[in-house]
Amino acid sequence: MRKEYDFSKGIRNPYVTKLKQQITIRLNIETVDYFKKQAEETGISYQNLINMYLTDCAVHEKKLEYTFK
Repeated sequence: MRKEYDFSKGIRNPYVTKLKQQITIRLNIETVDYFKKQAEETGISYQNLINMYLTDCAVHEKKLEYTFK
């Protein structure tokens, strides 16, 4: 490892706008189990599956249909 590095010709990260934000969220155990099962079947991590699903909802502006019990 060098003592010093020259970053004068470096470029900014072109993917900086695509970075993810870490948050804390509480999900039902059944929901997490569902995505973990999907993760096993697809080989994609359950966190990425949840992110992909929520992204799809946001992109397509899906509205949640819910009833109060």
